[in-house]
Amino acid sequence: MDSTTDFSNSRSWIFIALVAIVAAGAIAFFLNGAMAQKDDTASTPVSGEDAELRKRLTKEQYYVTKQNGTERPFSNEYWDNKRAGIYVDVISGEPLFSSLDKFDSATGWPSFTKPLAKENIVEKSDGSHGMVRVEVRSKKSDAHLGHLFDDGPAPTRMRYCMNSASFRFIPVEKLKEEGYERFLPLFAGKK
Repeated sequence: MDSTTDFSNSRSWIFIALVAIVAAGAIAFFLNGAMAQKDDTASTPVSGEDAELRKRLTKEQYYVTKQNGTERPFSNEYWDNKRAGIYVDVISGEPLFSSLDKFDSATGWPSFTKPLAKENIVEKSDGSHGMVRVEVRSKKSDAHLGHLFDDGPAPTRMRYCMNSASFRFIPVEKLKEEGYERFLPLFAGKK
């Protein structure tokens, strides 16, 4: 055997070893992500208010709003909702976003150019997942809503990328009935 064959074989083994390491890392990454989304409610101590929230919200709503989770894109309730109305905090009922400011961001999550009532949201730095982003939370309930990015359409250039699980949608025809009649003038003359 000459030295080129030995070198070629050792490169093959190095390549195979690297592929195996990358594959093992990918498997660990996906398993870790799956484990992070498991329901850990049995081992978490709960307060009276927390216990009430767990009863009132679905598991996904609780995971998103109180455990800073993210729902799956393109399969959540409002990502492609085109009805006129407002989106309120699923916990407190705070008015947060309007369909008038909603746009198709092609991300699979409901996206808005601006909040309906800026005073009802809080923006804070989020350094999770190895990146720095701006997290958006509702002010009254401190629910995690999603994140803010600066790649939206004009005029604001903002994209409030939100989780449907954080919202309850109230169509225009139900605004008065639900106590949000002050927002009716926004939709006057709009289709």
